[in-house]
Amino acid sequence: MSKEINVKKLFIVVVAGVMLLPLWGADRNEQESQRFIVECERKWAESIASGDTTQVEQFVADDFLGVNTEGTLYDKAKAISDTKHDFKDDAFNHVNEVKVRFFGDTAAAQGSESWERCTGEPKLGRFVWTDTWIRRNGRWQVVAAEDLTIPEPKK
Repeated sequence: MSKEINVKKLFIVVVAGVMLLPLWGADRNEQESQRFIVECERKWAESIASGDTTQVEQFVADDFLGVNTEGTLYDKAKAISDTKHDFKDDAFNHVNEVKVRFFGDTAAAQGSESWERCTGEPKLGRFVWTDTWIRRNGRWQVVAAEDLTIPEPKK
């Protein structure tokens, strides 16, 4: 009788483990996805000062649509073109923080960037933004963005 009980207990433990395995995998996949999205956001920010859009072109969706700091809509082609041609105005642009929240195959990334311009006013500033990411065919792509410009905090 005790062997039968132990076999039943073992069976229950194995079944429970198999049922929980997808949850562990989902958590691990979410951590990997978060790292990927944060790294892409960093690359996108840096491309504004470098003009190099090679990697950005890979994770911005073809049907991307953003709202710039003036409230104007822009698409992927405009984002790439502006970055390639306007980068000479920026001394640096880097990500300060990124927070990512997941909703299945959708992620909301919110963060800020600090920048310094070589020309024009103001010289220093920050972008705060929200980017919407979707996992399509196993690949994360940013499909929407909204950007705001705010003053750099006084030190």
